[in-house]
Amino acid sequence: MVGVEWKTRTASKRSGGIKADESLAELADLAATAGASIGARVIQSRPGPEAATLIGQGKVQELAAEAASIHADVVIFDHDLTPTQQRNLEKAIGTRVIDRTQLILDIFASRARTREGRMQVELAQLSYLLPRLTGHGKEMSRLGGGIGTRGPGETQLETDRRRIAQRIKKIKDELEGVRTGRALHRRRRSAVPIATLALAGYTNAGKSTLFNRLTQAGVAADARMFATLDPTVRPLTLPSRRRVLLSDTVGFIRNLPTTVVKAFRATLEEVAEAALILHVVDASAPSAKEHTAHVAAVLTEIGAAEIPQILVMNKIDRVPADEGELDSLKQRLIAGQANVCAVSISAITGAGVDRLLASIDEALPLDPIVRATFRVPAGDGATLALLHEFGRVLRTEYIDDVCEVEAEIPESLQRRLPLEPEPQP
Repeated sequence: MVGVEWKTRTASKRSGGIKADESLAELADLAATAGASIGARVIQSRPGPEAATLIGQGKVQELAAEAASIHADVVIFDHDLTPTQQRNLEKAIGTRVIDRTQLILDIFASRARTREGRMQVELAQLSYLLPRLTGHGKEMSRLGGGIGTRGPGETQLETDRRRIAQRIKKIKDELEGVRTGRALHRRRRSAVPIATLALAGYTNAGKSTLFNRLTQAGVAADARMFATLDPTVRPLTLPSRRRVLLSDTVGFIRNLPTTVVKAFRATLEEVAEAALILHVVDASAPSAKEHTAHVAAVLTEIGAAEIPQILVMNKIDRVPADEGELDSLKQRLIAGQANVCAVSISAITGAGVDRLLASIDEALPLDPIVRATFRVPAGDGATLALLHEFGRVLRTEYIDDVCEVEAEIPESLQRRLPLEPEPQP
């Protein structure tokens, strides 16, 4: 693995302000997720990138010797490489060279399970591959038959580019159909006043574990990065008895490839259309603040920055039990974010989950809870059942043949009830 520490402030902004050793540690987790074992790590400090090879020529020679000595199968750069840089490095080092984007796409390809997920990954891979195609000129040319077709003809490179462009167009058309279908489903859901919550956050922050804790869905959750790729939606009943839909989405990461963001637009639209975003962050991670900032940047990129958010500080079981330190971390994470509240939880142990559900009830803008007193005929069991099933009954009193019920219910249920309630002052 190869990382670069930029000396100048302008160049260091490209890495998001994260130190090279921390970024390389994250790359090691990505490589392990892809099934690689790390043979060596190399970091070079430079004022700026070398146009031909990203790193200096001396470091390239050193890297070639190191790769040969440990019989490395692949060299992974913790930076995006241009097609020219990738070709020059492979020629100089004598082994396969990939960059951070290609590694992430490889992980996505191994994790996609649904047809939509596989199409999205293929689109991202083809978009990445297209400018990196190389050919050998006329010796790979294809000649047509008949008058007017003699000459160099169409090279294999041009044919490959044309075929990839055609495949990209076909996948985009199919994903546009998926996008249209999702929009139709959202319109149908909006006809019924049921809100959608979206879990978002840095990869490996514990989103799927929290999803399972809240919905008992049993989705795959492990310590590997990008364990969840295909989104899952499950119903959730809040303490107020409101029912909502909770969506578990793909994790974000520093420098998430643009091709990935574009390819997963249909999936990420579920986040952009949510009524409330639960931004899950690993409170025990040393780079928790940077992770929070990167997720906020992606949410802005997909047009979800204005949606109400709850910052869910997960894994507090790994944080020293110091309330002052936890409050200080909370203030650092929500600094500069207006109208964002923070809740500390542990998805593994369940600590703080009740507070999180109560916070969701308070923050959810759709179908607010109203408190009212209803006078229902004692024989109207259907209305009484609705109040108990979808609301929180606070008081029940029978007066002659009338049942007086004081309850907190969703506003939509208040409109559906056959009897006009008496609102509380």
